[in-house]
Amino acid sequence: MSAGVPYAHIAACIDDSEASMRALAEARRLRALGPGRLSLVHVAPAPLMFRRGGGGWEPDPGDLNRVAARWLEDVAASVPEGEPVLSVGHPPTAVVEWAREAGPDLLVAAAHRGPVERILLGSFAAHLAHHAPCSVLLVRPREGGPR
Repeated sequence: MSAGVPYAHIAACIDDSEASMRALAEARRLRALGPGRLSLVHVAPAPLMFRRGGGGWEPDPGDLNRVAARWLEDVAASVPEGEPVLSVGHPPTAVVEWAREAGPDLLVAAAHRGPVERILLGSFAAHLAHHAPCSVLLVRPREGGPR
């Protein structure tokens, strides 16, 4: 961090959820406090399973990545100060690995999964809080809003 600038590099972890867009808004607000970088980090999850033969459908990872890249480009177009970053893999692990290499001062992410989702999928927010190499700001849902 430089003198007078709270964060020289902020990274907003984004997906297509409303909670994630609130996290992006908070990251933009903090970034506007002074000069610095804003990275828009999106992770396209790798398909868990491929079915081969037998008439089964096989997702093409290239197609999935192109859809994720197009979505990220669309979001980045509305955030002129943002630098899009697309990774592929297990989202919390990919973000932590990216943060170790890129060296942001702050990761901003939404904490919005309900209890069932956390049991089945794990907690993205908790993983960041425990493993990120930098400070983490978790944006919670509004009271009464969707989780």
